[in-house]
Amino acid sequence: MNVSSSRSVLPTAAAVVTVGLWASAFVAIRAAGDAYSPGALALGRMLAGSVALGALCLVRREGWPPRAAWRGILISGVLWFGFYMVVLNWGERQVDAGTAALVVNVGPLLIALLGARLLGDPVPPRLLAGMAVSFAGAVVVGLSMSSGSGGSPVLGVVLCLLAAVAYAGGVVSQKPALGSASALQVTTFGCLVGAVCCLPFAGRLVTEASHASLPATLDMVYLGVFPTALAFTTWAYALARTTASRMGATTYAVPALVVLLSWLVLDEVPGPLTLVGGVLCLTGVAVSRSRARLVRAGAAAGPEGEPAVEPVAERRP
Repeated sequence: MNVSSSRSVLPTAAAVVTVGLWASAFVAIRAAGDAYSPGALALGRMLAGSVALGALCLVRREGWPPRAAWRGILISGVLWFGFYMVVLNWGERQVDAGTAALVVNVGPLLIALLGARLLGDPVPPRLLAGMAVSFAGAVVVGLSMSSGSGGSPVLGVVLCLLAAVAYAGGVVSQKPALGSASALQVTTFGCLVGAVCCLPFAGRLVTEASHASLPATLDMVYLGVFPTALAFTTWAYALARTTASRMGATTYAVPALVVLLSWLVLDEVPGPLTLVGGVLCLTGVAVSRSRARLVRAGAAAGPEGEPAVEPVAERRP
């Protein structure tokens, strides 16, 4: 494989790893949620992720991030690794999984808007079209999975909407930090910031861990090591090589994979409408990324598009 192909394939592979692991997180959260409250689960997840990432940093001899990266690390750590984790766990207790997935999937649209406004990301027509198709698929999946039950539907929707806003803000603030720090540095210290934000739940975590079953605790550790430590690092690696808008659109594959994993792992057989929604999600992701393939095939970029994997130095201010 030549250098050009490697630059193209590796970020795409990293995005695929991220999407797959984030989809598995929904299953693990559901399994651990009976034993751990939202704040305790978020703290346990961040602590497990911080330990795994810290060990990897020591092995790779990664130092402290440069000063220029700290603003983005701190903001993304507070919004995405801290606030988002707690309110999403809380929101999913108030509404069914379908409603939660539907509301949180406003996030990629917000990323596109914020990315265009704050980062100068181009938003070509194919990206907008792909996001529209994927969002329609997320709506179909959400409606098909909605049971109408929940502790407090209004509160749950508000919490999931706050999670979507925090997710978008975290991604957009993380992007500039990747211009001066490595993906591992940005992820490690962002996770540490998130753990610090969740420390008020430390007492509850200790209490609940003493009564939780071993499988529930292992699910929490899994969330920290794989969907957090590994998936957020591969996400940052891919984000450093493309735009926030395009990466946000890629996450629309998550609902389709959640449906598949719930079928395989939890034996929750999806209905026809759910399958249609999943296909729409994947189709939208393919459409949103198709422009880059056409550009590379033609060896020249059109005025409306951009490469899916762009030279990082050319994008950074």
